[in-house]
Amino acid sequence: MRTLIRDTTAITLDQQDRILQQADVAIDGDTILAVGQAPTGFQPDRIIDGRHRVAMPGFFNAHCHAAMTLERGWAEDLPFDRWLNEKIWVAESALEEEDVYWGAALACCEMIRAGVVAFADHYFWMPQVGRAVEESGMKAHLAWCQFGTGADQEVGGVTLEDTKRFVRTWHRAADGRIHCAVGPHSPYMCPPDFLRRVVEAAQDLNVGIHIHLSESQEQVDNALEAHGRTPVAHLDALGILDVPTLAAHCIVVNEDDVHILAEKGVHVAHTPKTYLKLAMGVAPLPTFLENGVHVALGTDGPASSNDLNLLEALRITGLHHKNALGKPEALPRTTLLRLATQAGARALGFEQSGALAPGRAADLILLDTEAPHWYPRHDLAASVVYAAHPSDVTHVFVDGKMILQDGVLRTLDEERIRYEAERRAFRMVGTPMERMRAYRG
Repeated sequence: MRTLIRDTTAITLDQQDRILQQADVAIDGDTILAVGQAPTGFQPDRIIDGRHRVAMPGFFNAHCHAAMTLERGWAEDLPFDRWLNEKIWVAESALEEEDVYWGAALACCEMIRAGVVAFADHYFWMPQVGRAVEESGMKAHLAWCQFGTGADQEVGGVTLEDTKRFVRTWHRAADGRIHCAVGPHSPYMCPPDFLRRVVEAAQDLNVGIHIHLSESQEQVDNALEAHGRTPVAHLDALGILDVPTLAAHCIVVNEDDVHILAEKGVHVAHTPKTYLKLAMGVAPLPTFLENGVHVALGTDGPASSNDLNLLEALRITGLHHKNALGKPEALPRTTLLRLATQAGARALGFEQSGALAPGRAADLILLDTEAPHWYPRHDLAASVVYAAHPSDVTHVFVDGKMILQDGVLRTLDEERIRYEAERRAFRMVGTPMERMRAYRG
């Protein structure tokens, strides 16, 4: 399929940071053929009118728990420990395998509508998430969350061998749109011996690791007492960081931790809405960037952040850090856009995505700029970061395939998904539940 997007404004995020007016974007199969002017003789199968629209790379959500859509609004106005111990790790005792499919499918509907082309998921029953991703047409980086503390504390009684079978089956599936990783929950929940086994599994499978890391001062203090090291240094000593690692949060870190994260090439997922809502403090993003740490933006799960809107994560990131530093010039708009596109693409292993340039993957979106909040259109990159809404997204392409067309989902039955997800969510929290494990920091 050849597609021509005609006469659009292209925010390329290429090496020159070009924003092209009245540009054509030519797509040949799964690849961008040209940006600016279509090649002579290019014969498209379809033409899309790009007037009054912005074309840009699609968003990559670097950390979420997609099926936690089922727990949206279930655990409100609680501190982190009570959020886990009284709500989340209780409700999940009633989670069924098929629930995860419908919760993940609902997340895919929401993310596509918000211009997200790919996401890194860390949850349970991951073959069901793979099923939803395959049907949706999105890309994903999937990790089956495990605690390593006994079958009674694992959703579905899953073992590390189950995770390995999942990776062998699903890694590079869906025409390469699905990447897999091993998913230990965190250094504060997973015993060291289990984490060593995780390293061996990741190395044997030739995949990375997706893990939560250093979310509070309490976790740092407990790690120092138990292991004589910070959580970051503890994982480094266990060999976790010698494997490609996607580490969610890293809120409390010291200078040595930052050096380790940079030296080991760790990708840190920054999810500011959860931090602010649960009053956890905010990770030192500017420090990370100044010291060469790879950072990508994420939403976290809807049980904490309530939605999967990466546009909102962009906005919160810019606003918070400008204010915290007292520097309005900090984190310029194109830096923020790269954190939500190119950086996430690299973190998830889709290095050819994240820019509108010839030869790059055709993972892109169109936004309608005719609503009042776009006018006057002085700086469309700034408007994407600080004014755009998910409802502005009209088209989404993944590998050149159009999965959202004029605001209509082309791959998923949204009406049925909404019905099934809500029905299953109400069933889950309406049945007898028990706490599966305890968070102690």
